[in-house]
Amino acid sequence: MERTVTMHGNALALSGNVLKVGDKAPDFKVVDNGLAQTGISAYRGKVVVLLSVPSLDTDVCSVETRRFNIEAGKLGGDVAILAVSMDLPFAQKRWCAAEGVANVTTLSDHRDADFGRAYGVLLKDLRLLARAVFVVDRDNVIRHIEIVKEVTNEPDYEACLKVVEKCLK
Repeated sequence: MERTVTMHGNALALSGNVLKVGDKAPDFKVVDNGLAQTGISAYRGKVVVLLSVPSLDTDVCSVETRRFNIEAGKLGGDVAILAVSMDLPFAQKRWCAAEGVANVTTLSDHRDADFGRAYGVLLKDLRLLARAVFVVDRDNVIRHIEIVKEVTNEPDYEACLKVVEKCLK
């Protein structure tokens, strides 16, 4: 059965692994703003919030990432919030500087769509990422998954943050 989300009401097929709460979080290869390859393994021992967004240069992605930037400032150093998109690292770096985002790490999946496939959020026909939020605990176990059904909607911030708080205890 094909998994889909919608964008402005139009169905879009998701490609990649189907993950569930309780699964080990798969590693992935993405590029940071300094053009170095990285992945979730670089954040071992932390609670990791993975934001999957279509593009930081869109209204909803911008609002979401700025909101998580504020939350990250409250959560402390035991939590890493990573926003992954297909945007080029140069564009991500420019966007972060323009928006004053310093508490969220932006990562680019533009090379191989490795994150999108590993987490099942690759929009097959557009080669963009669907909007989704994953929370991974210190033991690298997925504790929360929200794949937002309508890509133009924001995620449930409160549900995500409750899980993060539980993971910190």
